[in-house]
This record gives sequence, C-alpha cells and structure tokens, in this order.
Amino acid sequence: MTPARTHAAGMLLIHGAWQGSWAWDAWLPELAARGWTARAVDLPGNGAHPSRDAGLVVSLQTYVDALTQALAAFEGPVVVVAHSGAGVPASQLAEALPERIACLVYVAGMMLPAGMGYAELVDASVADVPDASGIAPYLQWSEDGSATVVPVDAALDIFLHDCPPDAARRAAAKLTPQQESGRTVVTTLSAERFGRVPRIYVEALRDRSVLLPLQRRMQALVPGAIVRSIDCGHVPQLARPAELATLVCETLASIGIDSAESSASSLFHSLTTGTSP
Repeated sequence: MTPARTHAAGMLLIHGAWQGSWAWDAWLPELAARGWTARAVDLPGNGAHPSRDAGLVVSLQTYVDALTQALAAFEGPVVVVAHSGAGVPASQLAEALPERIACLVYVAGMMLPAGMGYAELVDASVADVPDASGIAPYLQWSEDGSATVVPVDAALDIFLHDCPPDAARRAAAKLTPQQESGRTVVTTLSAERFGRVPRIYVEALRDRSVLLPLQRRMQALVPGAIVRSIDCGHVPQLARPAELATLVCETLASIGIDSAESSASSLFHSLTTGTSP
C-alpha cells in the first residue's frame, strides 16, 4: 500500500550538548542537493549569542520555546532532526506541537521515555556495557558545578575519531561550555501527542559516546521508530554526510514524506513534460 504523501516545509536541525548550529555545516549541502530546505538552530546557552544568554539558566522549556520560534520560520510541517542530547528537547517539542512535525529523526540521539534522564540509562547499563559512561569521565567541571567543557583530546577520541582529521580538529576547537541544567532535562510525553509523530532512529554502529547498546535500549524503551544503521561514530553528519543524507531522505520517502521544494519541482516537471510526478 502506497503511503499518503506529506510535503514537509523543510528540516529543522538541532545540535547536541557543547555544540552549535555549526555542527551541521557539512550536512547542509547534502540536504540542499536532495531538494531539502534545512535550517540549523543554536540552542539557548550554547555560547553563540552571549548577550541573549546573559544570566540565563537553561531548562527544557527554554529549549522548547526556542525551537517553537524556529518552527515559525517554516510554512507547514517540518522534519526535526536531533543529534545526540538534542533528542530530549526534540521529543518534548513533538509533545507540545505534534501537528507541526512531519517526522522526528534521531541521529545517535537520546530517544528517552518520559521521566528518564540519560544518566539514569547509563547507571542502569554500566554493569554490562563497558564504557557506557561515554564522554562523562573526561568532562571538566566549572568551579560551581553548573557547567562542563569537553577537552579537545577527549572530543577527538570519543566524538570525532572517524571524522576527517582537519574537520575533526576544527569541530573540537568549537565546542563550548554546556550548562548542566540543560543536560539533565527529562521529558513529559504522551501517546496522544508525542506518540502520534512518526520517528526514525539512525543508530551509529561505532559510537563511543552514546554506545550502540544504549541506543538499542532506548529503541526498546520507546518503541515504534523506524531504525536505520550507519557504520560510523557519534557524528555521522561530519564523518559520512552524504551517506547520512541518503539514508535519511530515502527513509523519509519510504513513509511518504518528501520536501515541499522537491515536490513542487517534480510537479513542474510533470506539467511541462506531460509525465507523471
């Protein structure tokens, strides 16, 4: 049975902890080449807008408010792509505005059930998953314990080990302090709202941060996502941007979701050539 078509207005790309909108720079051209309009957002408190964030204490609602504002730039439903820790605010955004989201795509993301923090998942896994803590043992804490930073060497080894070396070094140097209040948020989700949004989970098979066994435990805890695999580490959008773009776009197409831009182009082609779109 052919799925009903959804013409998404574009993609909203959400970065994970310690990162910024720059984390998607290598992926944006790949999406554009496949007919997708995509916008990457800077989450509050990530250091991109110091004057805006002065004195800000980040919460889950802070993130949802910023993402809601970002959605307003699109006319129509949007595919939301969340990397790593961005999976938590992305899930809560779907709970708040399910009608605005065509699909949630988690890229090695934290697709956690309501009320569960990632640290709780790690604590439940350390006994049988070696190195389940990922980056945590390497973090450097601020004096007051309110924020962490990732040392460059740890970022290169845990996050970026299979990325092009020059690109990996540039990315590691761009990482900024992360408020702990934004890293420990937990969701409040319902089957009626979050549960009605289609989901895709792209698991990273060689991830050293969100290890594969933990990715698969989240898939079991929050069932219903279409699962796809990519043979790389924690940052597929930098390690294998073309492969990730193909994987995501083809999976979206398989469930009847395409970009409004590519759909319009296909319709124009059919009207001018007399062929079916």
